[in-house]
Amino acid sequence: MTAVGTRSTLSALSLAVLLFAGCNSSSTPAANTSTSTAESAPKPAATAEPVAGETALWPMYTAAHGMAPDVAILRLTSKEVPGFTQQDGKAAAWVATFASPSTRIFRVDTYSIVSKPPDFYRGTSAGVKQPWRGESRDEMPLDTSTLSVDSDAAYKTAVADPDTAAWLKKNPDKKLTLIELGNVFRYHAPVWYLTWGDAKSGGYAVYVNATTGKVIKG
Repeated sequence: MTAVGTRSTLSALSLAVLLFAGCNSSSTPAANTSTSTAESAPKPAATAEPVAGETALWPMYTAAHGMAPDVAILRLTSKEVPGFTQQDGKAAAWVATFASPSTRIFRVDTYSIVSKPPDFYRGTSAGVKQPWRGESRDEMPLDTSTLSVDSDAAYKTAVADPDTAAWLKKNPDKKLTLIELGNVFRYHAPVWYLTWGDAKSGGYAVYVNATTGKVIKG
């Protein structure tokens, strides 16, 4: 082969290589762009879900220790939040009453899974300090070491009770309206109090021992 022929052949090969490289380089960015777009697409926000009592209680209890080292829990109560229902022993918001025997002050703190001004703000919110008269039959501090049953477990126990199940079957329109934890003097134990409808007018209430997890009769 002549030099001219060799140069012609090399030129042809070079042109083919350049054309092949051009095709590859034009397709690569398209793939990268597609991947980048997928990675940058916003992910759907997680939906806030109602929580059991102790999930709300412990963040509030931790924050309340800033009030006084000997702060004690007096009561934990579920609260209705617009757009959410109380079910399965869970609620969208809870309020806890804390008191300090040494300073004789108390306050009511709030925990909410969402912000619904002016009553609810996401997370823990501290209440205003107020004078406390001290322990009484109606306001007895809870011993946290005796809390073995959370509100959702208490709910399952309550609805499984034959008397409760029978009432709920006859009153399917009655919804869970209140879940409360307190140290009840007459039972000498921490107790979950669950109410369907209005307990004072055609409703139904159940007490569940927060230590043993058993329904309290009588």
